[in-house]
Amino acid sequence: MHEVYENVVRFEETDAQGIVFYGNYVTFQDETFTAYLEAIGYPYSSLKEADWDVHVVHIDLDYRRSAEFRDRLRNAVRVSAITESSIEFEYECRNDEGEVLVEGGVVHVAVDESGEPTRVPDEFREAVVDFQDVAPDPV
Repeated sequence: MHEVYENVVRFEETDAQGIVFYGNYVTFQDETFTAYLEAIGYPYSSLKEADWDVHVVHIDLDYRRSAEFRDRLRNAVRVSAITESSIEFEYECRNDEGEVLVEGGVVHVAVDESGEPTRVPDEFREAVVDFQDVAPDPV
């Protein structure tokens, strides 16, 4: 996993129990995805320039511990699989002590300008392999 996004819990991200509202981790995961694209040298804008985009089709998060107002969160991600048209990411969020707060994954499907599934471009696949310690399966 590569730690690519860090955030501090804002008051508005907490609920009546004083902890981060669970739905906000989806936003944290999405920000981590965007930071990952930048880290591999393939920022989101380059998807559009190459005439493709991604749609989220599945998200799965397991909650292990709570975070509170002003906690610093460290978000990590890696591509675990790339198929013809989908990209599967593993995600985790840790606190400053290194404890896992949330872990899971998200699946994006590559789409063309009309929103139809398309092949994940080779340039993207190569950028992922160049960046990660472990290549996704299958590449």
